Amino acid sequence: MLKNTLRAATAAALLSAVPVFAADPPRAVSAQPAVGASNSFRAKQVLGTKILIAGNTAIGTVEDLVFDDAGNLEYLVVSTDANKLVSVPWDAAKWDLEKKVGTLNLTVEQYKTIPTFTATTYPSFYTPVYRTQTYKFYGLTPRELRRIERRIP
Repeated sequence: MLKNTLRAATAAALLSAVPVFAADPPRAVSAQPAVGASNSFRAKQVLGTKILIAGNTAIGTVEDLVFDDAGNLEYLVVSTDANKLVSVPWDAAKWDLEKKVGTLNLTVEQYKTIPTFTATTYPSFYTPVYRTQTYKFYGLTPRELRRIERRIP
């Protein structure tokens, strides 16, 4: 008898709770990041993004991304209209991903002197001289590289 009473009470409790759950409308998932959340980017949001310099002058689009050994995003590879490639430190770009645009703090005169390369002559991105010169061109100081040694057992 006690078992039947417990079963009936449990069933009644469950059945009375069902309308409460069913009455809750589904919540919309916000596409906006939470207040205080860090900005996060996905590669497919950045690849193909138009890059602008001062005066909203378009210089090209992001063609590739370069990561260091530790997996940190180091450079954007921007393809220019002249079929040249330019390496841009990640920290040099300011993003508006809704408009699919990245902006660099460069003048047209500075851009004309920017070092370029081609798809067959990629630079050695991690040589100290190249990193220092590239970052300096954008008014930045390169962060310390973290090397990860992978040991094969």
